[in-house]
Amino acid sequence: MRVLGVDGCRAGWVGIVVDEGHCEAMFAPKVAGLVASVGPVEGIGIDMPIGLLDRGSRTADAAARARIGRLGRSVFSTPPRRALSAEPFAAAVAESARLSGAGVSQQAYALRAKIFEVEEWLPRSASPVWEVHPEVSFAVANGAALSHSKRTWAGAEERRVILSGQGLALQGPMLPGGASAGVDDVLDAAIAAWSAGRLVAGAGESFPARPDQFSPDGRPIAIWA
Repeated sequence: MRVLGVDGCRAGWVGIVVDEGHCEAMFAPKVAGLVASVGPVEGIGIDMPIGLLDRGSRTADAAARARIGRLGRSVFSTPPRRALSAEPFAAAVAESARLSGAGVSQQAYALRAKIFEVEEWLPRSASPVWEVHPEVSFAVANGAALSHSKRTWAGAEERRVILSGQGLALQGPMLPGGASAGVDDVLDAAIAAWSAGRLVAGAGESFPARPDQFSPDGRPIAIWA
């Protein structure tokens, strides 16, 4: 089985290709270019919201937060479409409050270009694509929520051990992706690939367990692992 895990990073996108346990790290400024450079895969897990609501809040985000306990703040609430499209940031906060009853985090607003980039590319993907959240995937792989933030040394080591236990040992410089993305981005892309493998095999799960919201094209809005 050949699958791809994708995570956004400061310079663009990092991808981990997993092919029968062998891991390769790729990088590209645009998600379409990254996927094209990888070649055929059976499934793609991507750490980016897929499916924006016109109003209200995504139940997927709340279900994911509940799954990972004390690290739940790492799952931000995805604002409604019109809020993400608004400028400047203050206008986005006001629009989100009007449509969903909550504001917009700086993190969510900063990701809006990548969210819309994925949305534009998605219909052209030749492979199934699932939205994942690395903290949820790590918790599922570990059998319990993690103890440390991914931005700490302890957190990075905790995640490497989990990946290794799942047969995904990240070793060496992991070029070219390892030279263009942060340590946490590479680890996140790797666990996204792990989730993609599970989902291709029919062994994955969704949050919520029964998706109750859908994008305009009929895609269930959920975070998968």
